[in-house]
Amino acid sequence: MSNQAYELKAEARAQVGKGSARELRRNGLIPAVIYGDKKDPVSIVLSRNEVTKKIHAGGFLTTLVTIVVDGKKHSVLPKDYQLDPVRDFLMHVDFLRVSKNTQVTVEVPVHFENEEKSPGLKRGGVLNVVRHTVEFHCPANAIPDSITVDLTGLEIGDGIHISHVKLPEGVEPTITDRDFTIATIAAPAGLKSEDNAADDADEAVEDASEE
Repeated sequence: MSNQAYELKAEARAQVGKGSARELRRNGLIPAVIYGDKKDPVSIVLSRNEVTKKIHAGGFLTTLVTIVVDGKKHSVLPKDYQLDPVRDFLMHVDFLRVSKNTQVTVEVPVHFENEEKSPGLKRGGVLNVVRHTVEFHCPANAIPDSITVDLTGLEIGDGIHISHVKLPEGVEPTITDRDFTIATIAAPAGLKSEDNAADDADEAVEDASEE
């Protein structure tokens, strides 16, 4: 399931605008907004260091947060954040209000297990990852940390598709019109060269027989 929820303390932001935002950032704060759930948006101010630490810890966009604003608690999911393009520090965060019925779209990382149980990898095959993340629709309170692909028994040339992955209940890929590929077990470069040489030799024999 999703990472453990945590709490952030914030203050309501009375003034908006570029000048106000610049002053906040000079003081180690960042502007943010809470929106969604058919309620008015709420402009808030957060500690930049505190939020930056959460981003660097991983799973920021897939972990529920309780934001306390003037004693009132808001259950939210971070939806986006902006970084300064030059200095790379945090500029702004958007939070989506969530309830038990809220469905969200999130990017979930793909993890692989049992590489030692793949005959293809043992023979020198290479795990070619096509998708490092997969986009899913799921309940806001049931976002998976990751999806796990089991490589047991896979041979060179085998492909792993989304249908091969057991997904948690209520979690569905946003791509539904095809069984898309997540990874393949590719032949090692040496084996490819040998195969090409063998193909060339067969073609030479065929050409000779036709003459």
